[in-house]
Amino acid sequence: MRLQVQHRTAYRYDAPIPYAIQNIRLSPRPFRGLRVIRWSIKGETGNELPSYIDGYGNIIHCHTVNRWHQQAAIVVSGEVETHDTHGMVSAPEPLPPFFFRRNTPLTEPCEALRALAAEGEGLSSLLDRLHDLMERIPRRVIYEIGETHAATTASEALAAGRGVCQDHAHVFIACARLLDVPARYVSGYLWTGSEENFEASHAWAEAFVPDLGWVGFDPANGVSPTAAYVRTAVGLDYWSAAPLRGLRQGTARETLEVSVQVTAVAGQEQSQSQQQVVS
Repeated sequence: MRLQVQHRTAYRYDAPIPYAIQNIRLSPRPFRGLRVIRWSIKGETGNELPSYIDGYGNIIHCHTVNRWHQQAAIVVSGEVETHDTHGMVSAPEPLPPFFFRRNTPLTEPCEALRALAAEGEGLSSLLDRLHDLMERIPRRVIYEIGETHAATTASEALAAGRGVCQDHAHVFIACARLLDVPARYVSGYLWTGSEENFEASHAWAEAFVPDLGWVGFDPANGVSPTAAYVRTAVGLDYWSAAPLRGLRQGTARETLEVSVQVTAVAGQEQSQSQQQVVS
């Protein structure tokens, strides 16, 4: 599958601020299921942003505005070719799997998470148990926008019974680690194939399965990632794989506008899935 991505993030402030910096984790790295045809990340001036590779193996671009300003923008444009690998990932791995067994504040276990992790005890294989966990999570944490936020923990989302793909991923990761399975957070893009089901900017999880390696699990959709997924960053949780994370100086109020479009290209025909978010 050939996918095109257009992603624009615009920041506006109600008064001038002197400085802002953003770390951007929105560049896919090639692996067996993904080939990068072209990819660029630019600031509002149209110039390519500088980049480096972090300790997780993510490509990070840096956007800095070191002057008084009231608006800034980050524009991502790219095209990739993807193949269905049944969720298996063979990407560059700078860290050993056991690193991803450690908990973080967002994935700290509680009794409810322990009980959820234990529900699949009777299944014969670890892979079956992880698939069963993936399928149970959206029944316990119903997808609902606006009930959680970036700092919501896995235990809080499970207690609330409401959340989004980020919360589903955190619950899966917390439960997998309770089973002594290395697990990590993944951010990226998803082509839904339908303009009615907007899910372009997405999050899921990966778990390390012996003899298979890293395998993706998307509890929000109940599937392992297919050719419709574009993987851009991994981390212990949302904070280390966040698509955009930064700091700014000043006391001005910020307005964020995000526009993401993922397009599947087949010959001369295109199908589109678009998401518009204003906050």
